[in-house]
Amino acid sequence: MSDYILMTDATCDLDLETLDAWSVPCIQMTFTFDGDDNVYQNFDVPSAEFYARMRAGEVAHTSAINEATFRAIFSEYFEKGLDILYICFSSGLSGTIDAARNTADELMSEYPGRRIRVVDSLCASTGQGLLVDLCRRKRDEGCSLDEVADFAEEIRLKVIHWFTVEDLIYLKRGGRIGGAAALFGSAINIKPVLYAANDGTLTSASKTRGRRKSIGALANMFAETYVADYPAPIYIGHGDCLEDAEYLAKLLKERYGAEIDAFYNIGPTVGAHSGPGTLALFYIGTERFG
Repeated sequence: MSDYILMTDATCDLDLETLDAWSVPCIQMTFTFDGDDNVYQNFDVPSAEFYARMRAGEVAHTSAINEATFRAIFSEYFEKGLDILYICFSSGLSGTIDAARNTADELMSEYPGRRIRVVDSLCASTGQGLLVDLCRRKRDEGCSLDEVADFAEEIRLKVIHWFTVEDLIYLKRGGRIGGAAALFGSAINIKPVLYAANDGTLTSASKTRGRRKSIGALANMFAETYVADYPAPIYIGHGDCLEDAEYLAKLLKERYGAEIDAFYNIGPTVGAHSGPGTLALFYIGTERFG
């Protein structure tokens, strides 16, 4: 048994069954819908229902994890005599990591001898999930907390994220593109191809016209950077568009002989900002763009 716990948060977009099987606790995040007084956690609403509500016009809002939540969870493991390695949502997309680090500093002063190491994943969605997967493998090999944390910081910029969206309005709401660009792009069926940059932000790489071309562009980008001999899975994430995810998997298989290891639903924390129909590809590659 290791003397530390490896944990992450719900933006990893891995299902609870997988996380439980890996013995990786997952800190939940919350979201709301306009006109609905309920505050939901990530796994409270099935993916199909969440995206159906968005397609029907409901607007979802997400919240970062606060210090009180971190304190309750971190202190629970300290009381059990366990140190903590927390793989956190990208600092380029959320202030969650600031709350985590502040809480970690406070608790380590209150519990002498106990340690928390917070790693900025610089990843999002199942890209973060892929990083967690690689870290839990290192943990299971017997690596120490610091060895796994150092590994995570070394490999994180090799975790490649490519994605495209069905409707530009969600990127517009999140400030990724301007309102005029969103309206014009939607009118002429423009589909952007985006990626996670080295600073953990999401950046536009190119624009295509039409859904099938944007999916083909994801496959093209894969061919440019994929490292075939690195022992890591290939994941596809999707916002309630499994048919498109399977089409992308088919392209990768036919063109490059690449096998997809798993399909995952893109959860509310990311999906609220990218929208239904988001399609994303995650793998270990040579380098990110930007």
